[in-house]
Amino acid sequence: MGNLPAERITHTFPFNVCGVDFMGPLLVKPVAQRRTTARNMYVAIFVCFVTKAVHFGLVTDLTSEAFIACLKRFFASRGKSSVVYSDNATNFVGEQSELKRLSYMLKKPDENVSAYLDSQEIKWKFSPPRSPNFGGL
Repeated sequence: MGNLPAERITHTFPFNVCGVDFMGPLLVKPVAQRRTTARNMYVAIFVCFVTKAVHFGLVTDLTSEAFIACLKRFFASRGKSSVVYSDNATNFVGEQSELKRLSYMLKKPDENVSAYLDSQEIKWKFSPPRSPNFGGL
């Protein structure tokens, strides 16, 4: 096994360097309301590279606006990250149509996501395909 990446062993505040992945779709139905249909929801999982702390964020759908809203909520509660890692979503290829849209969004970032990341000075790094250990987690 190779050496750990520098981001994993450099002490810094939690979630300064983190990884993100999606889980779902989950079928969610509001309990308090009657006659409502269940909706597909997704969970964004943020993992701190240094402390291994985990943060779960609810995402309503796989649009870039919903992901930016989830990212803003994450930054508001945990502090702004300087580097965010994600896989290339190759594990999502061949899955359901909603997950294919997520894979496309992560491979070719939308202008909205790119503009938000640039304005916040956040670096987004992708792992190479078929290498889940590249980010160190």
